[in-house]
Amino acid sequence: MNTLSKLLEVRDWLLADGATGTELFNMGLQSGDAPELWNADHPDRIKKLYQGPVDAGSDIFLTNSFGGNASRLKLHNAQDRVFELNKLAAEIGRDVADSAGRPLVVAGSMGPTGDIMEPVGTLSHANAVEMFHEQAEGLKAGGADVLWVETISAPEEMKAAAEGIALANMPWCGTMSFDTAGRTMMGVTAPQMAAQMNRIKNPPIAFGANCGVGSSDLLRTVLGFGEAERPIIAKGNAGIPKYQDGSIHYDGTPELMADYATLARDAGARIIGGCCGTTPDHLHMMRQALETRAPGPKPSLELIQQSIGGFSSESDGTDPGCCGPKRRARAGGRRRARA
Repeated sequence: MNTLSKLLEVRDWLLADGATGTELFNMGLQSGDAPELWNADHPDRIKKLYQGPVDAGSDIFLTNSFGGNASRLKLHNAQDRVFELNKLAAEIGRDVADSAGRPLVVAGSMGPTGDIMEPVGTLSHANAVEMFHEQAEGLKAGGADVLWVETISAPEEMKAAAEGIALANMPWCGTMSFDTAGRTMMGVTAPQMAAQMNRIKNPPIAFGANCGVGSSDLLRTVLGFGEAERPIIAKGNAGIPKYQDGSIHYDGTPELMADYATLARDAGARIIGGCCGTTPDHLHMMRQALETRAPGPKPSLELIQQSIGGFSSESDGTDPGCCGPKRRARAGGRRRARA
């Protein structure tokens, strides 16, 4: 049995990690650069990236491989380095985990391809499966415990990822980003994702939501998953991004994220972490809150708003006609979601 499944058998909740891009930009990564190249060029910085959440109390940390598929790496003329860069990402993580003195899960991050799948776009199912399979093999060779598909918008891409991972014979988790009035960019609602995860071949260990808008919206999505058959993941942003002094800053304090963490637990999430803007300082406070605050009843939407702020939209995306026609994604998608 993999380490994640073992921990879920004996723990009520697990703390995941926080942001990747926030920390790498603080280390000197420039906008537009491929973070995955640092696995080869600056392994010491990637080790520091992983060590931060471990020292803050995380039980799970994701590898620096979010954009490590052939489509993304082609933007940097590195499409022939998929296996190498993913293997390095996991190997550095394996070294950190094995030196920690406690069980830790090295989760191989796999983000979207950045291409739109047929029939709306040009990416075929077979090509998407092969992209995910190639990346999965690299992460597996480097020693990842599980694979972690994140920030997905389309159910077709999640299906392709699951098939590619099955070819590598690896356990996995999957999250979507609900950033369009309670829906993903391709129109998926929380109940629709839960239904797909229940019927998909090669089902994940756990599934849920990451990134999106703010932590309040993400908790509303978690509630929307209902009584799921598998553990739920909640990885919300540290507040709302604001442009200040020439760069993006997230306004969520460690105290706010501590409140978010306990609300996520009470809402039914068993794997709780952060996404954009979430630093080790946030994670430390989240861990402390989860360990010291007694579980409470499932939070109401009113309590969520009172505790950590209002929602970005009136609806969670499930009301008939609430969001208008599905918004089409632009070709290329987002380069980096875990800022």
